[in-house]
Amino acid sequence: MAEKNVEVNALGDACPIPVVKTIKAIKSLEGAGTVVTSVDNETAVQNLTKLANDKGYGTSFKKLDDGNFEVTTTVAGTEEAVNESDANDFCNLPAKKNLVVVISADHMGEGDNKLGGNLLKGFIYALSQQEQLPQTILFYNGGAKMTIEGSPALEDLKLMVDAGVEILTCGTCLDFYGIKDKLAVGEVTNMYVICQRQVEATLVVKPC
Repeated sequence: MAEKNVEVNALGDACPIPVVKTIKAIKSLEGAGTVVTSVDNETAVQNLTKLANDKGYGTSFKKLDDGNFEVTTTVAGTEEAVNESDANDFCNLPAKKNLVVVISADHMGEGDNKLGGNLLKGFIYALSQQEQLPQTILFYNGGAKMTIEGSPALEDLKLMVDAGVEILTCGTCLDFYGIKDKLAVGEVTNMYVICQRQVEATLVVKPC
């Protein structure tokens, strides 16, 4: 069987996203092959090299004329399996705060709700690109609509789950809006856990 070659675009992505994308590509090889990851910073190069060295993959990189980098990961197909949830193990991140993000509406700010919806979608995308991701994101009241099928932020939320972020949505709220069967990311929770996560947090962020 011919070896697969996969290209990964991680330009503009902050750690651990380049590592997460590369791990997904490695798993898609289903055996031997090569993954070439495009990144735009030396930290990502170092983190991808750390991943390769730790798991026994071959690795090399080159700096392109535009200042970006291409990191090549060569997989023999016999190495130890790696999962997206392990991505932070290969990233040089500052000491983690117990950051909790609370989203209680399907829009951000007051005024025009269509604008507010676009702002919240942008906030969640920007959150997924931070060097330090939150430990937990809590969704309740109208915010519960952001974790169901058709949510404009669904892909960014799934990416954060893959990177180890806990996403919890209020079950009472899902029931109230009649959308519990449409939950598409994360888990259902209750008010005790919603309160507990905020009490235990070192920092709570709520986009208003």
